[in-house]
Amino acid sequence: MKKLNYLIVILLFFAFINTNAQEKRKFKVHTVAFYNVENLFDTINNPNKFDEASPMMELNFNRGDVYKKKVRNMARVISEIGADVSKNTPVIIGLSEVENRQVIEDLANDSSLVKKDYGIVHFESPDARGIDVALMYQKAFFTPTDTSSHELKIYDDNTRKRVYTRDQLLVSGKLEGETIHVIVNHWPSRSGGEARSRPKRIAAAKLNKRIIDSLQAIDPYAKIFSMGDLNDDPTNSSLKDILKAKRDKEDVKLKGIYNPMENFFKNGLGSNAYRDAWSLFDQILITKPLLETDYSSFRFYKAGIFNKQYLTNKKGRYKGYPFRSFADGGFTNGYSDHFPVYVHIIKEVK
Repeated sequence: MKKLNYLIVILLFFAFINTNAQEKRKFKVHTVAFYNVENLFDTINNPNKFDEASPMMELNFNRGDVYKKKVRNMARVISEIGADVSKNTPVIIGLSEVENRQVIEDLANDSSLVKKDYGIVHFESPDARGIDVALMYQKAFFTPTDTSSHELKIYDDNTRKRVYTRDQLLVSGKLEGETIHVIVNHWPSRSGGEARSRPKRIAAAKLNKRIIDSLQAIDPYAKIFSMGDLNDDPTNSSLKDILKAKRDKEDVKLKGIYNPMENFFKNGLGSNAYRDAWSLFDQILITKPLLETDYSSFRFYKAGIFNKQYLTNKKGRYKGYPFRSFADGGFTNGYSDHFPVYVHIIKEVK
């Protein structure tokens, strides 16, 4: 019964052919989300990482206070993602730009989130900056059954030296008894220019495709969420040519991938901004079985960009941009340079 207290029932109306009435059907709804939390680093210098270059470590004083505010701000955002519909925090949320497990534990134990009893999946990655990806999940609803970290091996075109970047995290488990798979990504940045850095993201997309293919080889009807800061827009070749992600649900075939974020991008919306141009690097892709209309199990309902007003800069040269935490060598008491993204999934309640 405790679980049921966390579930919200939404009402959708379906019109049936040859009837004049509409039948009310009741649905559970959950939020699955992703958030780049912009350099969520602790205040301790780790000699095995290049964390001294992080904005947190570059602060000259009050690091402890800043860290507490940063965690509090991130927790507030997470607590509100999708809550207008689900009346709950995300049951599953992927994170990027976290330094280690401890900062994720601090986040999960913040007063805004601690009652949700989040579990954590995290692996240390070889990223040169010391940043990782991770997954948080509400233990009341989701139980991991298998977790793995998948290494992305890429090399500099000129020096042929290894470029150390983030691994891709795969978590499989049971969401209220249903098997789902979640891949958390943070693909290589556009440092050096989009064209020059493009092969690195193509390689990341190929790794992501191999993970998805391996799951579908076992079960063609696998429900897969692939989420992350991809450092590419929905229309870039990594998404369109490698993953072959579709803009329209009707075009998605068995083993195909749907990108609900592409329509947002086509309509001029984004999750991050640079030089007065919006990008939609933060995306959640889903596989065909989540698009079926038999709501006896969880299916896709709708997607969104969580871009509330308080997450946006109100003044200055970055007016209208995401209100980031760190700028001009200091802490702004902001949030992140990325907006979170999310999808709602629903299941019919008898």
